[in-house]
Amino acid sequence: MESSEDTADVDVDDVSPDAWRLLRTAAGYEQRTVEKEVDDLMQAHISMLENGSRGLSSARRRALFELYSAELTTEQVRALVTHF
Repeated sequence: MESSEDTADVDVDDVSPDAWRLLRTAAGYEQRTVEKEVDDLMQAHISMLENGSRGLSSARRRALFELYSAELTTEQVRALVTHF
């Protein structure tokens, strides 16, 4: 897909809970699968991030964002982040 440099200017702290969920599903990940892909991240963390009940550190959000973005085009990522 696209290079993560194409979306490097996205502020992961401003991504909404709905956009996080849509990015994950559009990238083809289940919450449990993400848990295996990102060190020290549990399915519960992802669920809380997507429900807006808990925030993750910027570093963890960036790791998630890069994981999802690697499976999507820049246009897909920007559309989800901008409109949701």
